[in-house]
Amino acid sequence: MKIAYTGWTWLIHHQDNQKYEFEQFLKEVADLGYDAVENFAFITKYFDNDAKAVKELLDKYGLEMACLYHHFSTDPEADYAKAVEYVDFMKQIGATYMNLQAVMWQDEPYERPLDEQTVLAYAELSNRIGRLCRDNGLVACMHPHANTAIYKEEEIDLFLANTDPQLVSLCLDTAHTTLAGMDCVRAFDKYGDRLGYVHLKDVYAPSEEYAQWPMARFCTLGYGIVDFKGVYKVLKKHGYDGVLCVELDNPPVCNYKAAMDSRRYIHNVLGL
Repeated sequence: MKIAYTGWTWLIHHQDNQKYEFEQFLKEVADLGYDAVENFAFITKYFDNDAKAVKELLDKYGLEMACLYHHFSTDPEADYAKAVEYVDFMKQIGATYMNLQAVMWQDEPYERPLDEQTVLAYAELSNRIGRLCRDNGLVACMHPHANTAIYKEEEIDLFLANTDPQLVSLCLDTAHTTLAGMDCVRAFDKYGDRLGYVHLKDVYAPSEEYAQWPMARFCTLGYGIVDFKGVYKVLKKHGYDGVLCVELDNPPVCNYKAAMDSRRYIHNVLGL
């Protein structure tokens, strides 16, 4: 398995200096022994669609761009057009996976009932993008995410039932799965045959401290309650040999320390 790290948290605080921060991200995760990286697809605009410049930086630090992350909007045709642009960019930089995410809401209530019409619309769009990716040697993966229409088990089930497994895979995230109320190990076992990509993130135990914003529970691997040994065992059971991508939205000290602690955990606990 390849161990990757997500880099968007390096880029959000310096809006006028993303090229520098992107290289700093690569430099730091390479130093920590990660094999690959992931970033939001809109890094294309940071580099003015200069894929060659991105590939040169990846090669400089001996890293692979495993995945670009495509956030959907409320306009499916615009989302598909963006996917066409991203596919071309991905091929030039050597990326393989395109993670897809439904529109995220910031306002309460965070917990919302199943919206069948919206899930089915996302399934239709994902099939189109999945076919585009497949025809270009890439893999489209839907990432269930908190505060979106594809998050809880019944929503994932409906989405998967209406997408072609030959076109659309699943990127399951250990933290979002836990926040959604699922048993993480059981969920990875249930969806094991649809997994194309994996996000590793830990979560603190629930408490009143996180009631206002549940995603504040996200933490470095080993600091929370996720059974990563159990998840890894299930992944091996299903023959998963892809990317394990670590992500942390709010590093408690800095990006480097969070990435370092998670890499050590993966090495010491999972033996990878």
